[in-house]
Amino acid sequence: MTKTCTCLAIILALAVCGGPTRARADDYPSHPIKLIVPFAPGGAADAVARIIGKRVSQTIGQPVVIENRAGAGAIIGTEDVRKADPDGYTLLLGQSGPISINPGVYQELPYDPEKDFAPITMTSDYPYVLVVNAKLPIKNFQDFIAMVKAKPGEFNYGTTGVGSSNQLVTELLSSRAGLKMVHVPYRGTALAVADLLAGQVTMVFADPVSALPHLQAGTLRALAVTTKERSSVAPEVPTIAESGYPGFEAIAWHGILAPAATPEPIINKLHDQIVAALDDPPTRALITAQAIQIVGDTPQQFAAFIKQDIALWKAVATQANVSVK
Repeated sequence: MTKTCTCLAIILALAVCGGPTRARADDYPSHPIKLIVPFAPGGAADAVARIIGKRVSQTIGQPVVIENRAGAGAIIGTEDVRKADPDGYTLLLGQSGPISINPGVYQELPYDPEKDFAPITMTSDYPYVLVVNAKLPIKNFQDFIAMVKAKPGEFNYGTTGVGSSNQLVTELLSSRAGLKMVHVPYRGTALAVADLLAGQVTMVFADPVSALPHLQAGTLRALAVTTKERSSVAPEVPTIAESGYPGFEAIAWHGILAPAATPEPIINKLHDQIVAALDDPPTRALITAQAIQIVGDTPQQFAAFIKQDIALWKAVATQANVSVK
């Protein structure tokens, strides 16, 4: 074979190998997309995934199939996406716990949120709501701070477990306000709230979905929310930032991520489709009915937020000596 023939053969071979890669980006998607939710069915993350997945399925031309892979603090499902092919057909419904908080509290984590995933968009966020039993003789956040400061170590707080988001939010407040409380971990928000109602714990940083029914019934009292600005979910409840601790902010969030190295054209197409779904009025209504707020930022903004959020919770976990093996 001549040198010319050899060169032509190499060029043709490279063209054949490169062709399918370009086609995947150009023709994406050509078959169903899996959206992995690393939590059990029925929670807020699962609801957000199903609402967005249904709308995106209608516009992108392929089904978005929701798969729940819960376990190990959401590590199992998150790790499954890390190991998936970076072709846009396996995505992650990310959440602040496994992405932002786990790196600060787990001694060993099989994934690096910043290196192993390509952020697409933060879909939604919501505040933590500081709730107490309505029978307590306190009416506002300042009363709560004064009560706890007056008796260091005599009051306790409930959470969804060691290293959980609401433990770290409580520790963040404790460090800013100089509080000393006893941690009581539970296996879920419902159990923590049940003991709050029974008077077994003093306070819980709850998610709005868990808190709202009890607030409406008058059995719990909301003292503050953790966002910088008041939440549309409970606009009458003041922020911690406006209640004497400027700059205080802690949010829970959901977002869509892909495995690292997913082609940028695919990331951009997914971003546009998801944000369009978030802008769809019926979809917005379904999401806000979950007591959470719509976001829909850019991949770059989402990546910058994740970096900042990880740094925040690592610092809190280190200061509070919170660690999970």
